[in-house]
Amino acid sequence: MKKTPEVNRREKEAANAYLKFLQGKGASSGMLYLRSRFLDSFMLRLVGKVQARKEFAYALEETLATLPHNERNNALNTAREFFPFWMNDIKAIAMFEEYYGFSVQDIKWEPKHKTLKTLTDELETEKLTEAESQSLNTYRQTIMKLGADKSVVDTRSKLAKIILIRLRDAPMTNHVIYRLSVDLTLPLFKTKEIKQLYLDVVREFYYFWINDPDAEIKVFG
Repeated sequence: MKKTPEVNRREKEAANAYLKFLQGKGASSGMLYLRSRFLDSFMLRLVGKVQARKEFAYALEETLATLPHNERNNALNTAREFFPFWMNDIKAIAMFEEYYGFSVQDIKWEPKHKTLKTLTDELETEKLTEAESQSLNTYRQTIMKLGADKSVVDTRSKLAKIILIRLRDAPMTNHVIYRLSVDLTLPLFKTKEIKQLYLDVVREFYYFWINDPDAEIKVFG
């Protein structure tokens, strides 16, 4: 009987910290309202959950299924930003603070609309640029060095290449563009398992995509 209020408090404290963070970064009242409204419903599905990425992802999947299509992009953005606050991951929040660079400017760019089949076919036909190949090869070599078997390396490499293909005509290289592309690609995957794997690769590959010299340490260190 005592656990539920405690868990409710956990969600509320995380939401308050997250919204305060956004406010400090200059978010408009309209943006804060939209994020707060989503969190009000999303947090109900987090009550009693173990603080783990998989539990968070499942709760998000259930929540997204109840939302109109035009609200899902905002929901995905909000959930991704809210995650380290819900986990109370001080290190991740500090990194988030450093790299977030919140901007209220709307970005008009979107990756070209493609089906998952088209993207899968392009894995075999699309040639990568030198910069793209460098990012992908460094990521691949890092995973191999950590002892992953060939099937894991190949699968993660294919998902990373999909990320590169989706970002090919992006107007700039930053976290906002990256996140936007991810949000519009995630719904193409059908199962919870492959969606979670894709999000794992998304998290790992970002620093390789921006050619951060400390990518290996920041992601796997």
